[in-house]
Amino acid sequence: MADCPRRRFLKTALAAGALAGLNPLRAASGAATDWVTLGKSKVKVTRLAFGTGTMSGRTQRELGQEQFTKLVRHAYDRGIRFFETAESYGEMHKMLGIALNGIPRDTYRLMTKLTTREGTNPQEKIDELRRLAQPDYFDVALLHYQHFATWPTDSVRWQDGILEAKVKQAVIGHGASVHGLPALRQMPGNKWLEVAMIRVNHNGTKMDAEAYNTNGPGNIPEVLSHVKQVQSQGMGVISMKLVGEGAFTNRADRQAAMKFAFKNAGVNCVTVGYKNTAEIDEAIENLNLALA
Repeated sequence: MADCPRRRFLKTALAAGALAGLNPLRAASGAATDWVTLGKSKVKVTRLAFGTGTMSGRTQRELGQEQFTKLVRHAYDRGIRFFETAESYGEMHKMLGIALNGIPRDTYRLMTKLTTREGTNPQEKIDELRRLAQPDYFDVALLHYQHFATWPTDSVRWQDGILEAKVKQAVIGHGASVHGLPALRQMPGNKWLEVAMIRVNHNGTKMDAEAYNTNGPGNIPEVLSHVKQVQSQGMGVISMKLVGEGAFTNRADRQAAMKFAFKNAGVNCVTVGYKNTAEIDEAIENLNLALA
């Protein structure tokens, strides 16, 4: 097949990535609601994000639209301006779109995560999710839940689809979220990636191990080594599973996890799911303490 526009774009993107300046790992300072840049994506987000995927979004969906909207508006008013959701979180694209309706689009950032199914047209899926969430574009689009070592080749069609969406300005930055060490090991050196979403906390709960779906603790030293590698290669890093998907019922653990993510792992941003305003207020306070 002749060199199509999306392939030409991919070549250009890879060349630009190779020339991008590297971001040295350093301890963060500042505040939870400061704007930071997600590596070579150049997308600016707040350090603390609003996640909608607690228990695959069930926690947020069960709030109902009215209470969920109040929660989103509280987060926005407190300075959290980065919101993330995923195709697999049920109705959360639609609920988030309703909650953000009327807020100036240039004052917040929105991230979607795409399920890389066979037989699905990436462009049609991105457009469908845009209609549900109501934005003209997504600031970040990630390949969601990549959990095999072969994901970089398995998902080429979706990678190209995201790049094509970038040409159309439907997507600004792109990357992947991974589960399991075999998948995580493919992130360092991956020239397609701009943003890496990685599970990070202080005691390995819900973190990466050899088996992506293990119930045991993850391998913290190896995860940290890969976080530092991708950071040194200019990728932005977003931490997920910061509170072990709700497993940390003790606030001391939640504070320790936040401090570990920024001071030890050196992530750019963390996403946390909330079910009430008190959890939002606490997360902001915990991150401010971690950065102090």
